Amino acid sequence: MLYIMNVFVSVKEREKEMSASKAVKFGTTLRAPHGIEALSRQIEGLGYDVLGCGEHVSFHGDTANGLISLSVAAGATTSIQLMSAITLVPLYPAALLAKMGAALDVASNGRFTLGVGVGGEFPNEFAACGVPVNERGARTDDALEVITRTWSGTDVTYNGRFTKLENFSLKPLPIQKPRPPIWVSGRSDAAMRRAAKYADGWLPYMYTPEQLAESITKIRAYGEELGRDMSDFTFGLYIFTAIHEDHELAVKYAADRLSTQYAQDFSKLVYKFALAGDPERYKARLQEYVDAGASLILVSSACPDDYIDTNVAMIADQVFPAFRP
Repeated sequence: MLYIMNVFVSVKEREKEMSASKAVKFGTTLRAPHGIEALSRQIEGLGYDVLGCGEHVSFHGDTANGLISLSVAAGATTSIQLMSAITLVPLYPAALLAKMGAALDVASNGRFTLGVGVGGEFPNEFAACGVPVNERGARTDDALEVITRTWSGTDVTYNGRFTKLENFSLKPLPIQKPRPPIWVSGRSDAAMRRAAKYADGWLPYMYTPEQLAESITKIRAYGEELGRDMSDFTFGLYIFTAIHEDHELAVKYAADRLSTQYAQDFSKLVYKFALAGDPERYKARLQEYVDAGASLILVSSACPDDYIDTNVAMIADQVFPAFRP
């Protein structure tokens, strides 16, 4: 009888562990700067936790400004979290970006998360903004010092390499306390160190599950070196995606879209870096990322424009239930 009870307890514990492992949050992104209001309401209605928006000043195709688009989304929605995924931090004066982020947090009633990236894959936009590409990491770190200080306090004095403040205050301060969350994106060790020092979350892209697991180990180690408690740190994943009942068609959608978007052949890279396929294989691959440590999955539709609505709805309908308790 005792043996049976022990087995029963073990089974219940395993079920509890499995349930906890499925407590995954999902987000998706605005891919274009058009139709923001309707798409934002649609995404919120489908049950996504996070609405993201990336940006470029100039790129291979049409792009948005994340902060502008998310401000439109803030007025069209009521509860979904808004993440700039990703803000090209070095292209902004640090104090101006701090003000814009604080203003968006106020406008959204405390729903803003700053996603941080250094960019650099399109040097033309850096030249247009008068920012040397080789300074992008140092400028980002300088900006993060400014942002974290001015979001959480007033009368800030700071003497940085690129920014100098004397008794500087943002008014009003952000609604979220001590400040809005900051998530760092990237692929390099420098980005991981930046995440451990400044951020609340890690959002890599073009990553395999194995790379994600390795990055989590490194970030935790960097945090320990800094004497930081990493228990509340969140690990996520930004991934391009296409789902369809026809597996090969989903893969083709992703390959074609990413090849155009990045002006290179993605036909051999889709299985490695994107999440594409029929629902069962899609969920199986996603589970590998969850097992590696991701608890937020931010999917960006990599498919034809006329399939985006179906893509985000199908993910919500057929994928969410498998990863939410």
